[in-house]
Amino acid sequence: MTTQGENPQKTAPPAGSARRALVGRLSWGLADQAASSISNFAVGIYVARSLGVTAFGVFSLAWVTYGVVLNVSRGLATDPLVVRFSGVPDGSWRAATARSTGTALGVGTTLGVVCLAAGLGLGGRVGPAFAALGLMLPGLLLQDAWRFSFFAAGTGRKAFVNDVVWGIALVPAMVVAAHVDTVAAFVLAWGASATVAAGYGCLQSGIRPDLAQARGWLSEQRDLGYRYLVENVSLSGASQLRAYGLGAIVGVSAVGAVRGAELLMGPFLAVLMGLSLVTVPEAARVLRRAPHRLGRFCLLLGGGQATGALLWGSALLLMPGRLGDLVLGDVWHSSSHLIVQITLSVAGAGLGTGAAAGLRALGAARRSLRCQLFASACYVGGGLGGAAVAGTAGSAWGVAAATLSGSAVWWLQLRSALREHHHHRIPEVRTP
Repeated sequence: MTTQGENPQKTAPPAGSARRALVGRLSWGLADQAASSISNFAVGIYVARSLGVTAFGVFSLAWVTYGVVLNVSRGLATDPLVVRFSGVPDGSWRAATARSTGTALGVGTTLGVVCLAAGLGLGGRVGPAFAALGLMLPGLLLQDAWRFSFFAAGTGRKAFVNDVVWGIALVPAMVVAAHVDTVAAFVLAWGASATVAAGYGCLQSGIRPDLAQARGWLSEQRDLGYRYLVENVSLSGASQLRAYGLGAIVGVSAVGAVRGAELLMGPFLAVLMGLSLVTVPEAARVLRRAPHRLGRFCLLLGGGQATGALLWGSALLLMPGRLGDLVLGDVWHSSSHLIVQITLSVAGAGLGTGAAAGLRALGAARRSLRCQLFASACYVGGGLGGAAVAGTAGSAWGVAAATLSGSAVWWLQLRSALREHHHHRIPEVRTP
C-alpha cells in the first residue's frame, strides 16, 4: 500500500494512548453514522407511512439509484483519499481534500444532469422522483465527501456535527414535503437539507472544493480509483438491478417490502456503516504500525459485526406486530416475513466487511475487485432467480445465500493477500 507523509523517525505512542485514540475515533464513527442513519430512517418511515407501499417502492427505486451514484463518487474521490491520506500532515490532507471533494462535486453535477434528463424522459410516477434526485445529487455527494474527508483526518467529530446539521435542516424540509405529498417532494426535501450540510462542510474545513483539479486527482489516483469505481458500482449496481428486476418480476410493491425490512435493520445498519467510515483508516494505521495484527483486527471487526446483526435480527423476530404497524404502517405486513432473510444478509455483509477493510488497507485493489464482482454476480443471480422461483421471499433467500458466499471469498482473498504482504516484507533467507 502506498502511504504519503509517513515519518519513519516518529516514535510510536504508548499502547494505552493508542488504544484510547482508536476507541475515540470508532466512537465518533458510530455517533456520526447514528446521526446520518436516524435522518435516513426518519425519511424512509415518513414516506412509507405517508404514501403507502407502491409509492414507497418508487421512492426506493430513486434511493438505490442514489446509492449507485454515491458509490461512483466514493470510488473515484473519497476511497483513494481515505487509503492514502489518513493520518498524514495537515497540509497534505488539505490539498488532497480540496481535489477529492471537487471530484465528488463534479461527479454529482455530471450524473445529476443524466438523472434529470432520464427523469424528464420517463414521466409517469417514476420520472419526477428521478428528476428531483438529479437536481439534488451535487449536494448529496459533496456532503458525503466531507464525512470521509474528516475521518481521514481523524476528526470524526466534525463529520458528526455535519450530519446533525443535515438532520436539523431536514425537519422543516420534510414538513413542506408532507404538504405537497408526492415522492418527488420528499426527494427534494432530503437532498436540499443535505446541500445545506454540504455548504456547512466548507465552513468547517475552511476548504473550497476544487472542481478544476478533479481531472488531476483522477489521473493521480487512477491505480486505485478506477478499480474502486468498478468495485463500488458493481455493489450498488447489483442492488439496483435486483430492485428493478424484482419490480418487473413481482411488482413495485415487492421493492417496498424489501426496503421496509431493511429499515427494520436500520439501527444495526447504522452501527455497520458507522464502523465502515473508520475501518479502512484504522486498518491502514494497523498495517503501518503492526502489520502482523492486521488479520486479527479484521477478524474481530467482521465477527463482531456479524454477531451483532444476528442478535438484532433475533430481537426483531420477537417484536410485537402492533409495534411493527406503528413503525411501518401498511408496509409492515409485507416486510415482517422477510426478517430472517434480511438478518442473514446483513450478517454475511458484516462478516465480509472485515476482510474488505484489510484488502483496502493493503492496497490490494485487484483482489478486492475480483471479490466484489463475484459477490455482485451472486447477488443479482440469487435475488432475481429467487424472485422468479418464489416471489419476494425467494428473492430475499437468494440474496442471503449470495451474501454469505461472497463473504467467504473476501476472506480467502484477504488470507492470500496477507501471505503475499508478509513474503514481500520478510524475504526468504537462503542458507549457503
